[in-house]
Amino acid sequence: MFRALAFCLAILAACTARAGEVQVAAAANLGPVMDRIAAAFARDTGHRAIVALGSTGKLHTQVRNGAPFEVLLSADAATPSRLVEEGLAVSGTQFTYALGRLVLWSAREGVVDPRGDVLRNGAVTKLAIANPRVAPYGAAAMETLQNLQLLARWEPHLVTGESIAQAHQFVASGNAGLGFVALSQVAENGLIARGSGWIVPARLHAPIQQDAVLLKAGAANPAATAFLVYLRGNAARAILRHGGYGI
Repeated sequence: MFRALAFCLAILAACTARAGEVQVAAAANLGPVMDRIAAAFARDTGHRAIVALGSTGKLHTQVRNGAPFEVLLSADAATPSRLVEEGLAVSGTQFTYALGRLVLWSAREGVVDPRGDVLRNGAVTKLAIANPRVAPYGAAAMETLQNLQLLARWEPHLVTGESIAQAHQFVASGNAGLGFVALSQVAENGLIARGSGWIVPARLHAPIQQDAVLLKAGAANPAATAFLVYLRGNAARAILRHGGYGI
């Protein structure tokens, strides 16, 4: 019995020794799904993902300033490409892990109609968006207003958050009556589950193509490579799909 116990402990110690950690910088829109992805990753691989959330622009700046991130999950495709060009990410590791979806959302039921006509006909209120200079969802919101020819109407009433997470908080708290947020922030099983909202048609803004890339700091870390492999697998894709992302 003691010999068998010693053997099991030896196997457990070997597995623990092989387990590692990866520092993941993730776009703020991923907040609602990253805990589930990290938990599933740990369960299935033994590795641990340490996740920091922020606007894509802010995360890019932090990487350039030496932050020890090893993987970037961006809210766009341009930032990972830029990091490769800057020598801060590993060439050939960039891929699209999700397609983001923009939603006009109110925390209250019955405020936003299924066609988004509230933008034209509803009472003017504060409209929350993420900073379009650093957050791709904010840029998509501005592009949507421009294509609807409603920017002039709403621009004086915009409330700008540093990230899509802060824009969502403005609306959830009632500080803004409406906001452009990520579907992932208000979705269950890919559908709006809280308040009322209009999923913005893809034709009204450029695709929100969300890419991942291995950063140079993680090039020698097996856990970083394992995380990117896991992100492309069925378990992570199912979590993303349930959270409201296109795959």
